[in-house]
Amino acid sequence: MRYPDEGGLTAEQRRRREEVRMRAVDLFEEDVEVPCIARELRVSEKSVYQWRRTWRTGGREALRSRGPCGYDCRLGPHLRAKLAMWREEGPAAHGWVDDQVWTAARVRTLIGRKLHISYSVCGVTRLLHRMGYSVQMPARPAAERDEDAITAWREATWQEGKTLRAATGAFICFEDEAGVTGRPPKGRTWGRRGVTPRVNVSGRSRGRLSVAGLLCFRPGLPARLCYRLRRHTGRKGERRSLGESDYIRLLDGAHQLLKAPLIVVWDRLSTHISKTMKALVAERDWLTVVLLPRYAPDLNPVEGLWAHIKRSLANLAARTLGELETLLRRRLKALQYRHGILSGFLAGTGLALDRPDGP
Repeated sequence: MRYPDEGGLTAEQRRRREEVRMRAVDLFEEDVEVPCIARELRVSEKSVYQWRRTWRTGGREALRSRGPCGYDCRLGPHLRAKLAMWREEGPAAHGWVDDQVWTAARVRTLIGRKLHISYSVCGVTRLLHRMGYSVQMPARPAAERDEDAITAWREATWQEGKTLRAATGAFICFEDEAGVTGRPPKGRTWGRRGVTPRVNVSGRSRGRLSVAGLLCFRPGLPARLCYRLRRHTGRKGERRSLGESDYIRLLDGAHQLLKAPLIVVWDRLSTHISKTMKALVAERDWLTVVLLPRYAPDLNPVEGLWAHIKRSLANLAARTLGELETLLRRRLKALQYRHGILSGFLAGTGLALDRPDGP
């Protein structure tokens, strides 16, 4: 392989491949036909023919692993560790303040400045592959995100919520809302190389849909999904989002369906923390509200639900608002019966519910 250390095949992978070749040698000595060997070892016939030629000229030892191949790296382990540390500091720490993108040319300049070693851009690319790096799309967490507050919420507030759930037999419910328009998200599809596929979408606004989802969990019971959908046609004076009455009706419907107290976990949307909402919550003794930390969508499993739904709506052809509403309801209705997927959304957040001790 091209990268003898920290890239290419590991020692274990080389050992397994050598075992396959040694098994092929045993079959060569038994005069087994090449197609039969290829089927038994699940390799291509071309590889078996090459192994047989090598075996005939050099014997069994010629097919043994020679260890990692390729050129030795010009940077030793100590210098590679330094380069990795500098790279983790970000481009701004080394003079590139316009953006936060590491390019091979910038890494080449960094090596020249710090280590006084000349590399080509292609050489830097191979070096980064050798070190285990690849070109990736970065995650984009909010700059205002407070990691300490999120950790404290996991360790304190979430534990208190589970304790309250165990004491009251309540369902822990996560809520979030999303919007869907007539211009669907893009999704990958097969197309002829060099010819971009085309999907005709609506070129003018035809209104939008707002939907609030409620994922309800209680240990020992299947996950449940409740939702409330509202259509916005863009008429003058019409509300452009869900209001307090929409959210409280969703919670009332879930309480009537589940016949148990609810502990609702949601974000700090202005509608969720308004005086009207606080008054509505205070009127319901079976309802407890827990607020998520700011800028922490990864703690809400309903975010995963919306990502799943919107992937299924990718590349939709132009539709009327009524057709889009019907399709969205159909997608949500199908998910209501797929309890394993709903539970997976909670598992994706890293939050876990304890097994029931009582109710």
